[in-house]
Amino acid sequence: MTVLVAGAGIGGLTAALSLHAAGIDATVVESARDVRPLGVGINLLPHAVRELTELGLADGLAALGVATAENVYTDRAGRRIFTDLCGRARGYHWPQYSVHRGELQLLLLAAVRERLGADAVRTGNRLVGFEERTDGVRARLLDRATGEEREYDATALVGADGLHSVVRARLHPQDGPPRWSGIRMWRGVTQAPPFLTGSSMTIVTGEDAELVAYPIGRGRINWVLLVREAEAQPLGEDARWNRAGRPADVLPHVADWELGWLDVPGLVMRSDVLLQYPMVDRDPLPTWGRGRVTLLGDAAHPMYPVGANGGSQAIVDARVLAHALASVPDVPEGLARYESARRDATAAVVRANRAMHRAAGRTPQELARITGTYRHATGSDVTVLNSRASLTPC
Repeated sequence: MTVLVAGAGIGGLTAALSLHAAGIDATVVESARDVRPLGVGINLLPHAVRELTELGLADGLAALGVATAENVYTDRAGRRIFTDLCGRARGYHWPQYSVHRGELQLLLLAAVRERLGADAVRTGNRLVGFEERTDGVRARLLDRATGEEREYDATALVGADGLHSVVRARLHPQDGPPRWSGIRMWRGVTQAPPFLTGSSMTIVTGEDAELVAYPIGRGRINWVLLVREAEAQPLGEDARWNRAGRPADVLPHVADWELGWLDVPGLVMRSDVLLQYPMVDRDPLPTWGRGRVTLLGDAAHPMYPVGANGGSQAIVDARVLAHALASVPDVPEGLARYESARRDATAAVVRANRAMHRAAGRTPQELARITGTYRHATGSDVTVLNSRASLTPC
């Protein structure tokens, strides 16, 4: 069995590692000519950290990120409203890590090349189409350096190619564009001293904006500002995560914030990276794939990044995919088992993320109920995760 994975993001690379650990050959093709440490911060929740730990990456994660111990909700004057413990502090057997997304991607990439071989990830190769056959899939790849197309035969194809997935568009041509919530997000990374415990994430609410900030190691603070600009609507190709932002657009929303323990205007003004992103998702699909083709991560279930769950769910997808393919000899049946296990679970996360409300005006009791409901809806209860059987094939 050889699985072709389209996309060398967090989900695609974890899929390659998981398939290899299950004794299944995998090759990853990536449109970008180089995988570079781009982007901003990301949170890996305990259910994702468990899977990466079982893939032998615990030490790399610990060296890379910050083990987040609490989410602290405050107002714009820095007054604490509610504290929600997370990771080991909450009782999970695994920590929650806050890391730089690009550095996590490089960690995974290095592990894939070390374990599967230097040619296991082929950059500069864009998947442009595929043909399903009785005994496999024939993919068409565009070499971006030469402009030539060539064919690649595989036993199965996994579309881990993101929000604007080629595989998803081919499988679901009537799907339509992503839907914008009407909220604009500015995301930045700034060199700044630690705040509160040094392992705290904070959610700060103002009158028209909400800030999320957390350390990601090496003296850096990742911050995200969310501002409603419009009513929900389809967005199309404007739904890109790497468009440059300007401090001048962000400062009016936070110029008078005085937390005392965190200089929010300073975070904005001194940002080394500043991106803007419209908060988008898609409605859950009734089916992901067919036969020997399936989807994974954002290609399958793009979700609002309000519950720190997008990357974590992609990692779990990858592990369940490998476990399902290793459990049955028939590839279409294995992919069907994978989809059956993950489709409803991730649809619940998409809906839970849509239902998340701003903390402004909420009492501590209300916030405790909201966060508890979210953990239950997304399958991340402490006792459930701690007692669940391993996804590593026997």
